[in-house]
Amino acid sequence: MAVRATLSRFPVDQESLESSGLPWGVTVTPFAQADEHGTSPAYGGDGDLLPRCEDCWAYFNSYCELEQWAWTCSLCGALNGLTSRSIEKYSQPQSCAEMLSSFVDLEIPVEESEGMQARPVYVAAVDLSSSEEFLELIKSSLLAALEALGPGSLFGLVAFSHKIGIYDIQGPIPVVKNVFIPPDSDGKLPVDLEDVMPLLSFLAPVDTCKDRIAAALETLKPTTSWERTTGAGQSLEGVLLGGRGFGVAMDALISYLSSEYGNTFALARVFAFLSGPPDYGAGQLDTRRYGEQYASRREDADKALLPEQTPFYKDLAAVAVQAGVCVDIFAVTNEYVDLASLKFLSIESGGSLLLYANTDDSTLPQDMYRMLSRPYAFGCILRLRTSSEFKLGRSFGHFFPDPQYENVQHVICCDSFATYAYDFEFANSSGFSRHTGPPVLQIAFQYSIVVPEEEASDAGSKSSTRSKFSLKRRLRIRTLQYGTAGNINELYDSVDSETILSILVHKVILASLEQGVREGRMLLHDWLVILMALYNDAYKLVQYDNGNTTMHVDVTFSQCPQLQPLPRLVFALLRNHLLRFHEEGVHPDYRIYLQCLFSALEPASLSRAIYPVLTSYATPDKQAFPRHSLCRAALVTSESPIFFLDSFTNLIVYYSSTADPSLPFPPPHDCALRTTINRLKQERCITPKLAFIRGGKDDASQFENYLIEEHDVDGTGFSSGTGLVSFLEEISRDVAEYLKQ
Repeated sequence: MAVRATLSRFPVDQESLESSGLPWGVTVTPFAQADEHGTSPAYGGDGDLLPRCEDCWAYFNSYCELEQWAWTCSLCGALNGLTSRSIEKYSQPQSCAEMLSSFVDLEIPVEESEGMQARPVYVAAVDLSSSEEFLELIKSSLLAALEALGPGSLFGLVAFSHKIGIYDIQGPIPVVKNVFIPPDSDGKLPVDLEDVMPLLSFLAPVDTCKDRIAAALETLKPTTSWERTTGAGQSLEGVLLGGRGFGVAMDALISYLSSEYGNTFALARVFAFLSGPPDYGAGQLDTRRYGEQYASRREDADKALLPEQTPFYKDLAAVAVQAGVCVDIFAVTNEYVDLASLKFLSIESGGSLLLYANTDDSTLPQDMYRMLSRPYAFGCILRLRTSSEFKLGRSFGHFFPDPQYENVQHVICCDSFATYAYDFEFANSSGFSRHTGPPVLQIAFQYSIVVPEEEASDAGSKSSTRSKFSLKRRLRIRTLQYGTAGNINELYDSVDSETILSILVHKVILASLEQGVREGRMLLHDWLVILMALYNDAYKLVQYDNGNTTMHVDVTFSQCPQLQPLPRLVFALLRNHLLRFHEEGVHPDYRIYLQCLFSALEPASLSRAIYPVLTSYATPDKQAFPRHSLCRAALVTSESPIFFLDSFTNLIVYYSSTADPSLPFPPPHDCALRTTINRLKQERCITPKLAFIRGGKDDASQFENYLIEEHDVDGTGFSSGTGLVSFLEEISRDVAEYLKQ
């Protein structure tokens, strides 16, 4: 469990917080296998017997004061009694994980009957209102997925268009049974899928049916225009009404699976592959809202295209959560599919939402394999508690909020990359006084994992082994104690700029969704102006010339190294597609995809996605400089022949036009640069695209587009030598105006 705070030393009170201009909060990656320093948790048992405070319900931890018969809560200060069992246990502290470490992972007993339910279930739902190229990509992706699935997993195949086809893949020949989708938008299926095929006939064991699953995938063919016309019907003018009944298919599939939740499976993952917008039956989306009509109506397209147009998929997500179903959506299209409406089905059920512009260079097969190869937890409950002087403000991330308990989040599926963010506020005006203890934060993460166990088969049979899966329930707890900053200088010196960027990204996404992209940009701009004004005022840096007519402002945070990355990060965020205007050609689906991606990344990865890392190499085996600014001047002055750019989703190796022709291109597979590239690819939650470019010979625009410091921030997109410079000059003028008020 990795936890990063925007401020390693907390503000002492509300006045101190406001005078700093800084956001106060944390990011949490609960299923990370180690903390932010690389330390693993202490493992133990009896998680169900861990003492809890009778006042605030915090868990006993290593910061609590322990007496012979009682303990004092480190969060609220309440005195709690100990049971006789706990007294006996804590008399031998070296054997108790919670006494040895403030970061523990404790086993919770699971009934044996529950352990027998732990068969992972995976279902592929494939869009047949598509092309041959789309289906070939999906087939190769699912074949890659099958290689990543462990023995004992169950797999099901569904196809959808104007009908739903469910496959029996356990026999020698794959058999598909179809149910036609009613065309009206409120229509339910005329028959339940359970009545068409029992669920246990539909779900096939991967270890014995892999070849049959592959054979079934080969039978997938696009729905012909004739089939769509007869199935979907025509309007009076003879125009096709549609043929992609995605909403009904998902609704029926989730209901189908829910009947066996807790019996056959503890978690089901649905992989939904879309080649275009849902345009038929319940859940169909009107894609006409993306177009020129906003210009003619004088409506703000950036505001209008971000909210969902129907609650259908948000309501369906709530059903999926109750059914223990996680939905991953993979959209492979350059059409407008309205991800603003579809996204809730994936992010609220703990799934991913990935967008691929075309089938030619799609990394979908690699992403599928990567997603299923890494460990993940499910049925998770996440809860943050604080000491009594401060409290949680807002929570950000892909979770489902508990309808009954405040500050409790449910995460159906959580991998080691999934990150959530929280901001804090003071609970009272006194803050952290000298009479109170240090600020304490406790994060509790209860989760399940499936553990394969090999056991010998019954006596009398052949001496083979069969796979059994058992369900393990665990409670992971991290308790952190923070210091407080005695003055503004200490507060500024404790800044973590990457975590501040994370909180800012969540806030501007929220502002964009509620009030439009323009408002999100203004929020970010105004925040930097106020921060810079408060910093200049605190350090007494403002200088006046010519009888107080000219004001000089320190826009580089020269007195505080911890703050220095922030102007560049804000500039880069304003240049990002996340906050660029609709008229600049930003596809609304791509913006929604970035919102979903960025709001789940941990701070270091998000920082690279916003402001890429540019490194130079003297040779493929020798690094020259670890970090350059993103401008042409940096390339010229470094005189290095090779540059490597990492923007999280793209990795680019660029050989300058003046590079020695004897340098091997592309870099050899056994060189240091390739080792770095391979390591970065393995560390990513999605597969980055790799490109090699020779300056003067290849089209270098892909690389040059990342030299963002030469682009104006106003959205013109034209290269100029004054992008970042002119931005800082504008900020300086705004700071001067703010200070004059």
